[in-house]
Amino acid sequence: MSRLATGIWVSAYLTRLQAEGISTYVVARGDATAGAVLVKLATMDGQAQAFQRSVDLMTGARTWMTLAEGDEAAVDASIAKQRGFDPDLWVIEVEDARGRHMLDEPGLD
Repeated sequence: MSRLATGIWVSAYLTRLQAEGISTYVVARGDATAGAVLVKLATMDGQAQAFQRSVDLMTGARTWMTLAEGDEAAVDASIAKQRGFDPDLWVIEVEDARGRHMLDEPGLD
């Protein structure tokens, strides 16, 4: 199965969130073709979560898993560490007091 280029996926994700009135920011641009993506959800109360896409090697299914959660500064530190390992990594920040990130919606896996 072919994979959607990362830059196209990011653009579609941002458009979908903005259509719901959810604020989004591209914090770091990675490789437009094959870069991995981290999504940070800031709930505007000092707390945050970071999500990364994971692939089940047996089935090929892609899911979003929590990389880090808790105090926003600690989540930011975890993201910075990941960027140190992978300079092609995209980082998208979602700000929503209601905790919406839409990663569990169809088509965003």
